[in-house]
Amino acid sequence: MSTGSRLEELRRLYEQALLGGGKEAIEAQHSRGKLTARERVELLVDPGSFLEVDMFVRHRATEFGMDKRWAWGDAVVTGLAKIDGRRAVVIAQDFTFMGGSLGEMHAAKIVKAMQFAMSQGVPIVFLNDSGGARIQEGVDSLKGYGDIFYMNVMASGVVPQIAAIMGPCAGGAVYSPALMDFVVMVKRTSFMFITGPRVVKAAIGEVVDEQQLGGPEVHAAKSGQADFVAEDDREAIAVIKKLLTYLPSNNMEDPPVVKTGDPPDREAPSLDGVVPEDPNAPYNMYEVISGVLDEGSFLEVKAQWARNAITGFGRLDGRTVCVVANQPNYLAGVLDIDSSDKIAEHVRFCDSFNTPILTFVDVPGYMPGTRQEHGGIIRHGAKVLYAYSEATVPKLTVIVRKAYGGAYIAMGSKHLGADFVVAWPTAEIAVMGPEGAAEIIWRRELEAVKDPQERAKLLEKFVEEYRSKFANPYIAASRGYVDSVIQPRDTRRVLARALEMLFTKREVRLWVPPKKHGLVPM
Repeated sequence: MSTGSRLEELRRLYEQALLGGGKEAIEAQHSRGKLTARERVELLVDPGSFLEVDMFVRHRATEFGMDKRWAWGDAVVTGLAKIDGRRAVVIAQDFTFMGGSLGEMHAAKIVKAMQFAMSQGVPIVFLNDSGGARIQEGVDSLKGYGDIFYMNVMASGVVPQIAAIMGPCAGGAVYSPALMDFVVMVKRTSFMFITGPRVVKAAIGEVVDEQQLGGPEVHAAKSGQADFVAEDDREAIAVIKKLLTYLPSNNMEDPPVVKTGDPPDREAPSLDGVVPEDPNAPYNMYEVISGVLDEGSFLEVKAQWARNAITGFGRLDGRTVCVVANQPNYLAGVLDIDSSDKIAEHVRFCDSFNTPILTFVDVPGYMPGTRQEHGGIIRHGAKVLYAYSEATVPKLTVIVRKAYGGAYIAMGSKHLGADFVVAWPTAEIAVMGPEGAAEIIWRRELEAVKDPQERAKLLEKFVEEYRSKFANPYIAASRGYVDSVIQPRDTRRVLARALEMLFTKREVRLWVPPKKHGLVPM
């Protein structure tokens, strides 16, 4: 064969590989409101930067007619690319061939790409769109999933891992996204579940469709599995690109610094009036966060789940910070099972990737009741203690209002290793709320008063006495548990200066016995 013929053959095979499962399958993909794997990659990466790997891999199965059913690339596109100028490994499953099902060689391509990401220290972006294990390849498909899960665990805490669910993701396939750091789901076209509607109906008689069982709204608001929900494929790609701007490429690097043009010494007078005079009145913690961070820089994670806690990323004087906050506007900002998990997961990610943790505190305590106790609030709450205690990145905390009991300790207190703690004059730091404390301390005096109205007046007097003597930031400041009491309007300026001083922090711990690893309360 001549050189010209060989080049012509290469062009033909290349064009064939680009079509995946064929033109009709591509049209069917578009009819579902979905982009193809290659269209998604093209949107995600910088133009001309995609270096594809294993384009001509194909399966080697022969049973069940598989010797006549194949496509170049075996239903997954993998390669190295640049995203906004920074390198990343991209994996995109191709639903146009056999529904993107995973077989031996399909999995081998994914594992190879993930190994490359770890060796080069670059993020992994995995665009999921697969019908699951390829039944025709039997146990080789299961082996492939196991290899991927293993690589997810090996990459954990080494490079950021982002999964986008852009179609079906069912059965064992769901565990790869679950092992990754962030999950983006697409409305109407994506779902995740262990067992599908048919199995659910056959097993327990429950009738449910795919979206009701595991759609984006379910995982965003109820299970907490989805960190972001996008309207369509294009918005999902935009979310991924924005998220990457906050993250370092690997655990040996610091997060990117971005010039935002927002002066670090900017005052925020509006913060002086955020906290209501009534200590039990709600307010919106987002106002505090936006007043402190660089303008427009806050990116919330898990916005719809456990809304009594707020987690996300922001910038302070251009530096990426991990934001954790109580939300007094929802369930009074209490800590419960879900919010504890949400906070602990976020803190551990940020610590793994060298991102300072900025905590805003207004927490009245833990959610009471049998549902929480029987559901394991003790175990789940302990995760927050563990995450903050183990974190070695700079930890800055602002006590905005309530900081009661064990919840005060958990929310980034000095006692768990916070480097810099400030409080607003509105802060109430105590073992419990003034009302409960007054009823315990002055119980006999209150019981001696028979008239209900007189008792209520006396209780109000005792509450104010307790609040003035104990529930204020100055007692904690006198012990060194609070480094400074500041005006709300100065919070941005003070935190920016503190972050500048602490950014090169190197953790110095007391002697710790040698150990393989600690045991996080699971």
